[in-house]
Formats: sequence, C-alpha cells, structure tokens
Amino acid sequence: MGDKTEDVRALIERITSSERMRTSSHFSDAVYRAEPILTTGRQMATYLPDRYREMRAISRWQEGEPHGRWITEAELFWRQGMFMADFEDDCPYHGTFKAYFPTYADMSDRQLRGYFTWRTAVRQGDIQETSLSFAYTYLYELINGIGVANPLDGFTQLKTFWEAYRAFAPEIDRYVRVWLRDYVVYHGLEPSLLHDSRSPSFDHALIDLVDASTPYDPDASLLLLDEPESPTADPGIAPAPGGATGRRALQARTRARKGKQSALPLPPNAEREDRLLAAIDALSSYRIRLSRLYSDHPDDLRHIACSVFVRMLEYYRKHRKSGLIESLFGDLADMPYTMFASAVFFESERHGPADIELDRIHRYRCRNGLWTCTRVFGARDKSPKLGSIMRGVDRKVREALEYPHPLKVKEMPKYLEEAIDREIEAWLTWKQAHAPRKVEIDLSQLAGIRSAAAVTREALLTDEERDQGTTVETVEKTPTQDGTIRAEENTQPPNWPSSEAELGDEAKRSAVRNPEAKQPEHAGAPAPSTVLAAATAPAGNVPPRNESPSDSPLSPAQAAYLQALLTEDEDAKTEAVHHAGISEDMLVDAINEALFDLLGDTAIEFGSTGPQVIEDYEDDVRGVLA
Repeated sequence: MGDKTEDVRALIERITSSERMRTSSHFSDAVYRAEPILTTGRQMATYLPDRYREMRAISRWQEGEPHGRWITEAELFWRQGMFMADFEDDCPYHGTFKAYFPTYADMSDRQLRGYFTWRTAVRQGDIQETSLSFAYTYLYELINGIGVANPLDGFTQLKTFWEAYRAFAPEIDRYVRVWLRDYVVYHGLEPSLLHDSRSPSFDHALIDLVDASTPYDPDASLLLLDEPESPTADPGIAPAPGGATGRRALQARTRARKGKQSALPLPPNAEREDRLLAAIDALSSYRIRLSRLYSDHPDDLRHIACSVFVRMLEYYRKHRKSGLIESLFGDLADMPYTMFASAVFFESERHGPADIELDRIHRYRCRNGLWTCTRVFGARDKSPKLGSIMRGVDRKVREALEYPHPLKVKEMPKYLEEAIDREIEAWLTWKQAHAPRKVEIDLSQLAGIRSAAAVTREALLTDEERDQGTTVETVEKTPTQDGTIRAEENTQPPNWPSSEAELGDEAKRSAVRNPEAKQPEHAGAPAPSTVLAAATAPAGNVPPRNESPSDSPLSPAQAAYLQALLTEDEDAKTEAVHHAGISEDMLVDAINEALFDLLGDTAIEFGSTGPQVIEDYEDDVRGVLA
C-alpha cells in the first residue's frame, strides 16, 4: 500500500513539473458552480410546479379515526380550491376544456395551469373569453367562498363576473340569476341587492296585480302570505254578513251590482282603473298601454280593458277550478329547496336556522340544514294568455270606434269575445247617455218670438189697463259725441229679455206657448259605436279606416336594415346600422316600436344567428317597405 502511495505522489510531481502539462486546459484555475440545465419546449409542456403536485396529492380518501372515508367530488373541489385560493400562474392554455360539472380533477396538467393563468387575469380585472367550463369552475369557486374575503365581497365578485361574461355566453343567465338569489338568501344579505333581478320584479308586479284585483275578486288575496295593505271594497257595497270573504264576498258583490251592465261601476273610477291596468300591463305579453289606440282614446280603452279583466275574474271563479291569476301564474306553495342547484357546492358546516323574506310572496326557511321555499310556483314571466286577452280588447275596441289602424283578427274563445262585446256595448251606451248636450238657438226666429210675446202680453192685459192706455216706457241713456247723455224711449215690454241668455229662456217659454213656432231640429240617436267615435274623435275629419298612411313609419336607416334582414345581406345590414348612428340592439328596438301598432306584435326577434324577421310577419314587413 505504501509503495503505491509513493508512486502516485511521484506521478503528480512529474505532471505538475511539466510546463506543457501546467498550461493545459485540464488544469486551469476556473471555478465551476451549479448551473441550470436547459429545458426543451417538449420538456416544459409536461412540467408541473410543486404547488400543483401538492394539490393533486389531496385525494378523495381521507384518513380518520377509527376509519377513513371517501369524500364527495364537491368536498374534494372545496379542499383543493382552498389550498389554491391565492395561487397565480403564467402559462396560457389555448386549447378547449369541456366537462359536465367541471372541477380541478377533470383538468389535465396543461389545462390546470391554463385555468389558473386565466383566473389570475380575471382577478386583475381582465375578463377574457375562454372555455365555458373554465368560467363555470370560477363561478363554483365564488359560490364556495374560494378567494372571497366575506359574503358581500363574494356577491359582488359573482355579479361582476356574470355581467361581464354573459356577453360571451348568454346561456349562463339561467343559472347565475338563481345562484345570485341563493347567495343572498344563504348568507343572509340584504334583499335589496336583488332589486334589479327578474325574480323580485316579477313578485312585485304580481303583488300589485293581486292588490288591484282584490276589490273585485277577494279570493285573489289568498295568494299573499299577509293581507294586502290597501284592498278597499267598491264604494257603496256593504261587506258580506259576518265578515265573509272569498266566494261569499264575491257573491255579495255580484248581487250588489245586479242590474248593471258593466263589470265595473259607472261613472268610472279613473285612479283605481289606472292602477289595475298598470298591473295588468306589467305582466302581459301584449303592452296595451303602448298601443296607439291608448294614446288617442285612453279613457275608453282603459275602462273596457279593466272591465273585461274583472269579467274574466268572475268567469274563472265560476267555471274553473282556480281563479284567473292562479291559472296564469300558479299557486302559492311550500316546496323543498336545494341551494345552488346545478352547481358544485359544498357546505363545510351545516347552516343554522333561518327565516328569510325577499317579499310578501317569496320566503325561505331553514331547519336542521334543510331548506324550504314559499313562493308562487308556475310561469314566472309575462303571460301570453293575458296578452291575448288584452290584444283582443284592443282589436275589438278599434273596430267599435272605427279606428283607422285595425289589428289583424286572431281567433279567441267565444266566452272571451262575448265578454269584450258586452263591455264595449255597456260603455258606449253609458257614454252616449251621459254625453254633453248641445243647445242651438235659431236667431232667425227672433222676430216671430217677439211677435208672439207681444200677443201674449196683450192678452194678459185687463180692460181697465187697456182703457187707461197703460204703456211701459223705459229710458236708455246713450252718450253722444259731445259727451252729453241722450235719453231714448224704449217701447218694448218690461219683461222683454235683455241678454242672449234671457233670450234663450224666453225662446223656450215661447215655444211652449206657441207650438207652431219652428224649433231646432234634432237628429235621431246614432248607433253606440258612432256616438263614441264622434265624442272621442279629434277635431277635423277622421280618415277612413282602410286608408293607408301617406308616409312610412320607418326611417330610411330602419327601412334599409329591414330590407337587409329580408335579403340576408350582412354588408347592407352593417351599413344600415352605421348610418343609424346607434347600436344594432337599439335599432331593432326602434323598428319593433315603429311597427308595433301595425302588427300588434314584435316584428324582429333575436335567434341563434342574430336578429331576424319573424316568419309570420315577413309579408307585412315587405308591404311596409313597398
């Protein structure tokens, strides 16, 4: 061993003593340190930071005493989300990710890094379109409180993201609208946060309709959890004996109105009818208060529309199992309720007892972690059936008034048509009977009236008065040009009328005394429809009903846009929007409003490919353009 060591030392000395070997690169003075190994793109594609590996390590199997357990997908998502709540990344993903109820577990490594990169930008205020499953994953995070400071912050983030991303994917509305309401209820936030959502708006409109209908249909109040604040009975109608409500009260009202033709009292209560019509209009698919007829004849259309509605309330109570309002919008009921349905949601702790009231007909209750909801279960949108009733009223009133802009005839039930005709007839008859009377005085008969008055006066004189030569003189003082007063004798009788008003009265009295005197001629009573048309028509000649307007209801830009829709010319459509100077949505709304009175319906609707003319109205639109 010692000999070998000596040999090694000798070899080292031999090498170091050589000048050639000492200057060799193998024996330089360079110091080598740790350096990163260059990574290729292929290697980077599969690279996963340690944070992701730790998240992946959270599995569905959880150890515990005495035995472990399998956790749900929702709990796994919540645990992994809380672990990655503040994580950020910078590795964009340009592929597509699709999953039903998407979670982190459904993503590949590249998709996972791409999602957290996109989420980082979203939290910085840069919301870009991405795979819809990424968007739902982010919504699930907010619902579960991941990355949320407090419930109010979570609601704000949820609403802000929804309002921005619905421009890319409008289909998320059907879910997020419900989740926003559930978020407010679950966390006990102020219901006023939902003031601009559809559900509270519908509830408030339905409450207004029930309150306005209760004076005519007391059973309608049963839809509400509490009695309405201001349901007042019709004036002059005593309450049913014993404080009866519902059908007994309705029968009492019917008996009290017996003999009246109209379903509503006449003369009309304009304030109450305005309230009822506004409530109807808010829930009707046909906006009768936007009708051209309503702008020209508001009193006529308001009273008849409200009367028909009240008539339908009575008809449904008598001939249907449920009332009109219940048939249109559903019944108030208690039903089990699942918070954040159709979302990945996990409760880390059971929710405590809660009673949340959004409004008088929308409440939530939680007991032992189980939720129930009390609300009107049914159609929660504008009613097409109520719209058909209002459109039928508008059409038939136009016919009765001979209005120059008729609506297309659409089939309606016989009982509805009879009810509308009955209310129109009742209103026209009442209006004709209470129309102001016009008295005309024929001044050409003045001489005859004076002669008749003189004969009458002479006949009333006694013989003594005639013998005494009694004359009645009156003196009128007339100023002259020089300022003096000249007295003139007036030989007319003392009872002679001194004014036109008195003259008119005297003419009437003379007509009674002198039947042969000519009286003003009076035309016979016209038909009800003619009377109302004459009483309510504006000054001037009313054009015949079949006369077409001289000018088009459309502006040049609107007409060009419609023509482009019919011909499917995208360039022309874009050019029309440009010339209009407004957005396409606003232009479509303006066209629909301009054609509403002609069609009685919306002419353009938004489909999957954008705005398009409704097929049923294509011929009508072409007629307008022509």
